Amino acid sequence: MEPQPQPAQESAGHVVILPTPGMGHLIPLIELAKKLVHSHRFTVTFIIPTKRGSPTKVQELVLASLPPSISYVFLPPASFEDLPEGTRIETIISLIVSRSLQAFREAMAAIARNHRLVSLVVDLFGTEAFQVAREFNVSRYIFFSSNASLLSVFFQMSALDRGVSCEYMDLLKKVKIPGCIPFLNEELLAPLQSRGNEGCRGILYHAKRYTSAEGVMVNSFEALEGEAVRDLREKRREGMPPVYVVGPLVKMDQPAAAAEREECLKWLDKQPRGSVLYVSFGSGGTLSSEQITELALGLEMSEQRFLWVVRRPSEKAESFYFKVHGQDDAFFDFLPEGFLERTKGRGFVLPSWAPQAQVLAHEGTGGFLTHCGWNSILESVVNGVPMITWPLYAEQSMNAVLLAEGIQVALRPKVTEDRMIDRKEVAAAAKGLMEGEEWKNMRHRMRGLKEAAYEAVSEGGASTTAIAEVALKWNTQ
Repeated sequence: MEPQPQPAQESAGHVVILPTPGMGHLIPLIELAKKLVHSHRFTVTFIIPTKRGSPTKVQELVLASLPPSISYVFLPPASFEDLPEGTRIETIISLIVSRSLQAFREAMAAIARNHRLVSLVVDLFGTEAFQVAREFNVSRYIFFSSNASLLSVFFQMSALDRGVSCEYMDLLKKVKIPGCIPFLNEELLAPLQSRGNEGCRGILYHAKRYTSAEGVMVNSFEALEGEAVRDLREKRREGMPPVYVVGPLVKMDQPAAAAEREECLKWLDKQPRGSVLYVSFGSGGTLSSEQITELALGLEMSEQRFLWVVRRPSEKAESFYFKVHGQDDAFFDFLPEGFLERTKGRGFVLPSWAPQAQVLAHEGTGGFLTHCGWNSILESVVNGVPMITWPLYAEQSMNAVLLAEGIQVALRPKVTEDRMIDRKEVAAAAKGLMEGEEWKNMRHRMRGLKEAAYEAVSEGGASTTAIAEVALKWNTQ
């Protein structure tokens, strides 16, 4: 597939970006691309490997809004028929890149015929594409779409692997990674909890290849993760590539005009300021039937206003969704009987997707029950919205520790031995976040982080300066 044509303009060069699946990866990379285009005169093409060869509805909405200097092409779908059922999502994400390399190489060649290529930027699991970057003699950079604390874990992976002979889950004390808040073994990045599994081997494989990058951009900022950021800067003395702290890169769009607003935003317009708890588990997560019932009844018991993005349940141990929003979720036949009628007016339930950036920016939103995906966390921070943590997979449990124990802007509901959060705990967390004294303290801390976030990405801010440093390297090669 040929990239979309670019308008004639003077360009500093062309950057190719290779994202891995998931809106939490694509959105911040788009925000990075916008800065490269608007502030540094680059043109950009996204080359997107997929399992299906075409965009989802949500991807279409996001990609349709790109400026003319940013184009995109979807690669043919990669085949996974040989993989056993239950293969971890991290393995699939990594294999999407490796099994699309030839198609990626051909797309790069098509771009090179019309543009002066200067750099390839890959997402955190895209390091195998570095071999193609070498073939085209362009710079190799990683955009780390998660946080600085997890990047510290990646940089320490080899040492951690050598220093521990048992399973990480068998450790009797908290794990302490330089730059990170200590966390319990079960809070460690999910694939690392069994050293022999394919997910752990895959992460270690990519982490070792980080040394071949010419730079790593991380989507965070110092006021949010000061210790981790300082530790990463010191890593340069240990043979690691330079780290550029370029966040928060999230959508900061203002709500659309009233005539164009989604129904959920119109509903929010009618709610008191800061009164609504927004509940969403991101683009790739859902819950079991039993857990959805407990969450629903807990929201009802709390007597708080809520806006809930709900998906049809999955009984898998780790529920990854990644499907086109809409479809049959709108029937809500999996919710407790009478729930929608009993909460009518106080609650708003919608299927699969919401304009999250606009919901969190709305003055009616006062809290966010989140799966702790990093993109969602940053969107909450830039809008000053405190959180309730509900991690599902990947590094989300580590993120929950950072939010609740590190920067103290979130409540952590108690989890039962069978990994459930019951309705009473849901109700207590919702009420505590929206009404309690803790809410006032967290709002105060959130206001400080919000101001620091906007300062970091403003003209002359630390993150803006870091992107300019990378742009200068690409411009002078």
